[in-house]
Amino acid sequence: MLFNGVKVFSATMAQERENLGEKVTDWLSSRPSLEVIDIQTVQSSDQAFHCISIVLFYKE
Repeated sequence: MLFNGVKVFSATMAQERENLGEKVTDWLSSRPSLEVIDIQTVQSSDQAFHCISIVLFYKE
């Protein structure tokens, strides 16, 4: 698994979290030459906030 790029998308607010997938899709659509090697989804929380991150590992 070789990659030469990483892109992190993250959102804390509820509306941003709901639209996070579309944001990733739009970013990938504008870069058709990229090859996605791996995708990881991470959730973190504290007493007040919930954060979701989508991490793309890609090869140009």
